[in-house]
Amino acid sequence: MIKFDHLRIPVTDLTRSRDWYVRVLGLTVEFEVPDQKTVALQDSEGFTIFIQEVPGDVMTNDCALWFQVADVDTTFADWSARGVVFAHEPRKSYWGYGAELADPDGYLIRLWDERSMKEKSAITSSR
Repeated sequence: MIKFDHLRIPVTDLTRSRDWYVRVLGLTVEFEVPDQKTVALQDSEGFTIFIQEVPGDVMTNDCALWFQVADVDTTFADWSARGVVFAHEPRKSYWGYGAELADPDGYLIRLWDERSMKEKSAITSSR
């Protein structure tokens, strides 16, 4: 068995990023390691993202994170009403159907749901 369980991404401001992931995405703080400038954040299924502050001159933001939600159109509407700014509304793209926003360091955050992915994109699951 193999299961992807943790991911580490560098950030330029640990407090700002921790607060954004908790406030916008609803992740919870699992634990913090202040002397390593690291926070472990968990989603509702137990997947952990470690955010770790690094100097801005070594920062890269060339990854994207996909989060499955119950309904991407409803999530987009609810979060937009809360003032969350999206790069684009739910739409068909190369990776399927969903909405996109960016975290404070510019990482792409992509939201999708299983029903819309099947109904509104050309992507089909091999499961």
